[in-house]
Parts: sequence; C-alpha cells; structure tokens
Amino acid sequence: MKILKAARIASQWHVTQRRKGAAAEPYVNHLIEVADLVAAVGAAEDIVCAALLHDAIEDQGISAAMIADRFGPYVAALVCEVTDDKTLPKAERKAAQIAAAPNLSPGAKLIKLADKISNVRSIASSPPADWPQQRRLDYIEFCCRVVAGLRGANALLEETFDIEVKVAWEVSQCEAGNMSAAS
Repeated sequence: MKILKAARIASQWHVTQRRKGAAAEPYVNHLIEVADLVAAVGAAEDIVCAALLHDAIEDQGISAAMIADRFGPYVAALVCEVTDDKTLPKAERKAAQIAAAPNLSPGAKLIKLADKISNVRSIASSPPADWPQQRRLDYIEFCCRVVAGLRGANALLEETFDIEVKVAWEVSQCEAGNMSAAS
C-alpha cells in the first residue's frame, strides 16, 4: 500500500501543476506514467514510490526530509538523485543531468529512463504550443544524451526509449513538412 500512499501524496503535492503540452494534462499523469514504466520492468516498491515522487523537490519545494519521514531514507535518496538543481541556469542543469547520468544508482537510472520516455512521448503527442520544431528536436537530442549515460540499466526501458525517440523525431519532421507545404 506504500505505492498507493505515494500516488495519493504526489497527486496532492502536484494538484495545481499541469504538463507544458498543448493538452495541459494534469501533471500527476506524468508521475503515474513514470511509476508504471518502472513497475512494468519489475522495480522494487521503493523505486516505484520514488518514481511517483521524483519531481516533488524540484517542482513543489517538498523537502527530502519530508519524503524520508513519509517513505523512508531510500526513497528520499532516490528522489534527490534525480532532482535538478533549479538554482542553476537551464544550460548548466542540462549539462549536469548528462554528466550525472552514468553515476546514478541502479534505481535512479530506472526512474530517469522512465522520465525521459514520458517526456519524449509528450513531445510527440502534445508538445508545448510555444515550442518551435527546433526546440522540440533539441529537447529530444538532450534526452538522448542523458539516456546514453543510462545505457545498461534496463534493456526494455532503453528499447522503449529508442522507439519513442523515433516516433517523436518523425512527428516533428512531419509537422515541419506540413508547415513548409502550407507556406
């Protein structure tokens, strides 16, 4: 029941947050997708809980101590591993993610892989309306660079990521072709 508790708390912590995509879906959908992906490859309960909570620190200002108090130090440690330092400029945060990826713990690698799968899927299905094609392509490339450092963590998640990248790339290219034809 720890996973359901994490899902409930994550939904409360992210209740007003929406995805950046044109559909502006509830952010909790992303958290559930990431947790579902790690659960599908047999991840332990604590890893699934951390997947549900993976953005709580950076997006909602929840403390690692609060997560540890409710879910234990291991879950909190996993969340901390995948949390970006929002005090850094975006380019530095992205560089830090790429550099850190190979050194993450096995559980954190699963969460990061699942997170990138979810994010790339959203670029294909509901990209932010204000993101031009090049920004979407740049983001896909960034995700590929992060995942390059995660390779070897889980073959199924890596294969899923590769498929989603291909879809997102094709969707972005088709949209560019449609825009050119409309001009």
